[in-house]
Amino acid sequence: MQIYTPPSRPRRTIRLTSRGRTALIVTGAVVAATAVAVPLLSTEEKKEPLALVIPEGWRAGQVYEAVDKVLALPGGTTKKSLEKANLKLPNDASGNPEGYLFPATYPIDKKSTPVSLLTYMVDTANKRFGGGTVTAGAERNAMNVYQTVTVASMVQAEAATKKDMGRVARVIYNRLDRGMPLQMDSTINYALNRNTLRTSENDTRLNSPYNTYVRMGLPPSPIANPGEEAMRAAVAPPQGDWLYFVTVKPGDTRFTADYEEHRRNVAEFNRTNKSAPAKSG
Repeated sequence: MQIYTPPSRPRRTIRLTSRGRTALIVTGAVVAATAVAVPLLSTEEKKEPLALVIPEGWRAGQVYEAVDKVLALPGGTTKKSLEKANLKLPNDASGNPEGYLFPATYPIDKKSTPVSLLTYMVDTANKRFGGGTVTAGAERNAMNVYQTVTVASMVQAEAATKKDMGRVARVIYNRLDRGMPLQMDSTINYALNRNTLRTSENDTRLNSPYNTYVRMGLPPSPIANPGEEAMRAAVAPPQGDWLYFVTVKPGDTRFTADYEEHRRNVAEFNRTNKSAPAKSG
């Protein structure tokens, strides 16, 4: 690499008058002040606007806790605010916003309150769930919109992948049509306020309206807040005769209309996954 070096020139001595020296000092002070100010301004941290993220499948209790945390409020404040929130919920909900706290990212500012955030979520759900497509789909399935949201909440909780959501919804409708109990572990988990794949025989005897092993029909409310994919599956599931499903391994959920085949699928899971019971319906 060649480096160009300018030729040296004889050094000249510059003498300043007193006025020149004064001007140089003042100019230097301004330059120095500017040099200090610019880095200070450029390195100042810019605060990103706060936002509250509600994931798909969260229960209302989780949403309340998240709102309390993001607004730095004592625990339980958001849940207590329901009394004065006056949320626009279906009559069937009886004031319970479960299923209508729509999963999304919500901006937070100085004016945000528990009531304003819950209202925002419910209004968003009403916009997403209140369209003609949802209403028509609910009617095709002999449901109203609130019942369809309830189905979608179970789909959200039970389906291992988005691809499985439609078939899980079809299992729910097929069982309802045949007068079979839904037998969804997710509804028992909701009643017990837990998240687990382990459902014991004792659990299935739980005295709760959310125990779909012994209670016929849908649970009395949604069991989570479903996203759009789960709602779409509940509105328009694919055709099929499936009545049972089990997730044998990640990415391998098997659906069947034959109970004996279902039992073989469950047995296969138990052979290869001895530490945990099968996720099945």
